Amino acid sequence: CTFLALGTHFGKVFLLDIQGNVTQKFEISSVKINQISLDESGEHVGICSEDGKVQVFGLYTREGFHENFDCPIKVVALHPQFTRSNYKQFVTGGNKLLLYERNWLNRWKTSVLHEGEGSITNIQWRANLIAWANNVGVKIYDISTKQRITNVLRDNVSLRPDMYPCSLCWKDNTTLIVGWGTSIKICVVKERNPTEMRDLPSRYVEIVSAFETEFFISGLAPLADQLVTLYFVKENSDHMDEDFRARPRLDIIQPLPEGCEEISSDALTVRNFQDNECRDYRLEHSEGESLFYIISPKDIVVAKERDQDDHIDWLLEKKKYEEALMAAEISFKNIKRHDVQKIGMAYINHLVEKGDYDNAARKCQKVLGKNMELWENEVYRFKTIGQLKAISQYLPRGDLRLRPAIYEMILHEFLKTDYEGFATLIREWPGELYNNMAIVQAVTDHLKRDPTNRTLLTTLAELYTYDQRYDRALEIYLRLRHKDVYQLIHKHNLFSSIEDKIVLLMDFDKEKAVDMLLDNEDKLSTDRVVEELADRPELLHVYLHKLFKRDHHKGQKYHERQIVLYAEYDRPNLLPFLRDSTHCPLEKALEVCQQRNFVEETVFLLSRMGNCRRALQMIMEELEDVDKAIEFAKEQDDAELWEDLISYSIDKPPFITGLLNNIGTHVDPILLIHRIKEGMEIPNLRDSLVKILQDYNLQILLREGCKKILVADSLSLLQKMHRTQMKGVRVDEENICESCHATILPSDMAKPFSVVVFHCRHMFHKECLPSSGTIPGVQFCNICSAKRRGPGSGILEMKK
Repeated sequence: CTFLALGTHFGKVFLLDIQGNVTQKFEISSVKINQISLDESGEHVGICSEDGKVQVFGLYTREGFHENFDCPIKVVALHPQFTRSNYKQFVTGGNKLLLYERNWLNRWKTSVLHEGEGSITNIQWRANLIAWANNVGVKIYDISTKQRITNVLRDNVSLRPDMYPCSLCWKDNTTLIVGWGTSIKICVVKERNPTEMRDLPSRYVEIVSAFETEFFISGLAPLADQLVTLYFVKENSDHMDEDFRARPRLDIIQPLPEGCEEISSDALTVRNFQDNECRDYRLEHSEGESLFYIISPKDIVVAKERDQDDHIDWLLEKKKYEEALMAAEISFKNIKRHDVQKIGMAYINHLVEKGDYDNAARKCQKVLGKNMELWENEVYRFKTIGQLKAISQYLPRGDLRLRPAIYEMILHEFLKTDYEGFATLIREWPGELYNNMAIVQAVTDHLKRDPTNRTLLTTLAELYTYDQRYDRALEIYLRLRHKDVYQLIHKHNLFSSIEDKIVLLMDFDKEKAVDMLLDNEDKLSTDRVVEELADRPELLHVYLHKLFKRDHHKGQKYHERQIVLYAEYDRPNLLPFLRDSTHCPLEKALEVCQQRNFVEETVFLLSRMGNCRRALQMIMEELEDVDKAIEFAKEQDDAELWEDLISYSIDKPPFITGLLNNIGTHVDPILLIHRIKEGMEIPNLRDSLVKILQDYNLQILLREGCKKILVADSLSLLQKMHRTQMKGVRVDEENICESCHATILPSDMAKPFSVVVFHCRHMFHKECLPSSGTIPGVQFCNICSAKRRGPGSGILEMKK
């Protein structure tokens, strides 16, 4: 609704906008206007007055219905769609309920819908249903079927109907709410089952809720599934005999099947409320806008459903800023009276006043958003109160940024008081936020006073890195032995800068340094690295050892040097190196090992150079390890070595025991047993002999098992061969005689012929084969036999 229509006691009708300004004025009568009715479009109005006048006309044209009756007309109601030509209908109520309809001749036809029950005080028209109230109760008329479908009786008949009039309102097209005195009824119009109709109306009304209220009802309006009620309040006074009229109340209640629940209640201040009666108040509402109009003789009060803005106002009033900010953010799209940023600033101010600087700074990120001017103002405010550190971690650092001077101011503040905090900001803030050279100079000045401060040095290296002065950053990292030095070298390809710093890198972390050097041989050659490490042989060994582990051939020219390095710094890996290297000079290796008396390595080198007897001798004489000697003899598998081993061991009982336990599978134990002197005491001899016998039995069992397997396999293969040879061989016109080279089959298959086919698939005419060989009745393929005997033998055989 975009305007209000207001009737006065002096017969005038005013049209007001929603701010209360008069837009139009109509002189209708000289006495009280009883009722004004508007259609849904707001284009037509119906007015009735106490002197019996009824007018229905368009607000934009005065054409319409104008009539004077001889009795007061209390109410008038237009069809909701009166604007449409086929719905030109309205009803009036005085002593009768009259329906006016305009016919096709443009004349008005009148019908009496009801009479005889006193004055009609209220009419409400919704769709095809007309509800009205008289002294007896409330009735509903279905204009589509021209049937009256209900009669809801008045509950409290002791109340005068003219002093406590009935309040009616439609919630929807089928739900009517009736308020009378202190009772409320919710009525629903329903369709009757066709089987139950007989002579009854097609619709009926069911009262779904009925309850009593504390005060007298002056007006009703729906609000979703709740009700807005206007109450006339009378209270008993202790000092007066009469009831005391209090301010009217506007309540929201939740109807229940047998009662109601109060949701909210507001007492309204209107002029002269002490003199007003229940009939002096009216409640009208505008559907779709949730606007409610409370009308009294002297005032009109507009009530609106509380929205999020009202809630935010209340939260701000109570200084519940956090909740207000959250509520404002939730309703940001629909918020009308509040600026989210304004609320947030109020909250930040409140936190600062409380001294909760960290929380205030955190809220800046959410509240200030992309407003750079507000950001700078807040930074300067935090500087004034000495709390730059609090706001530093929340400053914008993405696409939207403050002026470099702001970030530099904060960095200088940290540099004065907190080196660790300064270093953290340098790590977290992108280098382009501030003037890098200015900060480098500031750090350099501080280092003059504290040249060994590790935090400042590390931060300076990071600043040099941002400024792409990698050489300076590298020098600082190496000086500090900082773990990020390797990452810096890799990331910025600084291998040319570390050629003369290899020793420093390896002193810091040998493993990482060597891995980096080997991974980047194309940038730092092996020869260059070896040259740099020449004066640090222990480091050179680490590098060459890892190089050898990766590829046995890459550093082959350094293998001779590695012999000495292994011998000096890493003997456990010397023997594996000698085994794996194919480029190591054996004479040099033998010389080094003999100088240092490395027996195991010397034994290996002697055996590799072919001097196995000398190697065995060293094992027996210097190592005195019979197990190693036996193992060595097994590896070489040389009868002379076994003889030397037996000869050396024959006068040493422990050696004899070792030989007896291990020699059985390589040398006949009898040879050893025969050479043992009589009377020699040999430890564990019985056990050794038992083991020899067990080993012999085991060998016998293995041989027998192998023999059985061999016989079974031979028989199986022979049977398979026999089955294969027994199969037929296909002979057709494409095959030829291997002797005369004519087709094997004659052109006339009716004539008798003989063909000999061998298992080797060679075919002959029988007459082309020579006579059988030395074994009567056994014929061999001449071609295959010739291959076994030699060249030309087959041809000679054919000629025979």
